[in-house]
Amino acid sequence: MRKRLHIWVAGRVQGVFYRAHTVEIALSFKLTGWVRNLPDGRVEIVAEGEEQSLQKLLAWCRKGPPLAQVAGVESREEPATGEFEQFALRA
Repeated sequence: MRKRLHIWVAGRVQGVFYRAHTVEIALSFKLTGWVRNLPDGRVEIVAEGEEQSLQKLLAWCRKGPPLAQVAGVESREEPATGEFEQFALRA
């Protein structure tokens, strides 16, 4: 059963290729959705897929890519909509 996870990541997560790495990781876990930078310095992620893959993505978000310094991760489950065909970077 597909699920949706909405994630916000705080810390030094902009300008460190966090979004690009998130796309690679999400695609490797066969997830769909998107990732974008927020004006307040956080990164926002919406991902849909199997529970186990979403949990792997969430665990990765807590570490991030090598240059990132993650200070906190918030997440919430939401109803999956199936609206995404792939995982993409949003402006």
